[in-house]
Amino acid sequence: MTASNTGNRSDTGLLVHRCAFACMALFVALLTTGCHHKAKVSRHYPPPPPTRSPSRAAPSTSTAQRGLHGGPLPSYAIPDPNVDDNAIASGHTNSTETGLASWYGPPYHNRQGANGEVYDQNAMTAAHRTLPMGTVVRVTNLTTSQSVTVKITDRGPFVHGRLIDLSLAAAKETGIYRMGLAKVRVEVLEQRPGADLGGKWCVQIGAFLDKNNAWRLQSDLQRRYATSAKVIEFQGPTGHWVRINPISASRTQALQIASAIHAAEPDAQAYLVRLD
Repeated sequence: MTASNTGNRSDTGLLVHRCAFACMALFVALLTTGCHHKAKVSRHYPPPPPTRSPSRAAPSTSTAQRGLHGGPLPSYAIPDPNVDDNAIASGHTNSTETGLASWYGPPYHNRQGANGEVYDQNAMTAAHRTLPMGTVVRVTNLTTSQSVTVKITDRGPFVHGRLIDLSLAAAKETGIYRMGLAKVRVEVLEQRPGADLGGKWCVQIGAFLDKNNAWRLQSDLQRRYATSAKVIEFQGPTGHWVRINPISASRTQALQIASAIHAAEPDAQAYLVRLD
């Protein structure tokens, strides 16, 4: 092999290596350039759920726990744990009561009320546990002196320390809509024609978030009152409830039963309720 042939082969090998290196560099450059210009993938996130207006809640989470403009509640709006709700709500048709008022709207709007009619949050109505259905009352906000006349069409509020639940429209008329809670005076103006003076009464216990707890209580109470009352369990918007219907349907017997009930769950209160 001559020196000339050796030099030519060396030059050829060097040229091949240079070409390979150049191709590799070009590939890397193209790869890098491609990454920088990679199209971005747009992501579509679902919108947040719509906000809801205040509504009646279970006893453990009350409708509105803040005062005007989100400030703290006044001292009178803090329920006294030693006060007996059933003793306050007398249900007398010629009475004047003083206590806390709240209001309820969605999700109760267009649902059937305790009187069998569809609840309209824009009507001048209210819920009361013991006044006869159809009773007309005047509710006066003792803080603002605003008042409204409403008809009792529903049962409630089932929250410790509350006397009456106003419809959304009635709450706006009395200034309670923004306050959330207010001390009010409830004056009976008109009784429903033909209303039973004695009334038909029961005891409601709840609300239970776990239906099994409601079933256990129902079973225990049915054994205890096997001969004097009928005990049923049912589901409401705020949870599961147990109702004791005394055979006599008298207020006296219902009050005795309510006083003897001590549910294991702290939020499960026993409420005296008028059925008619």
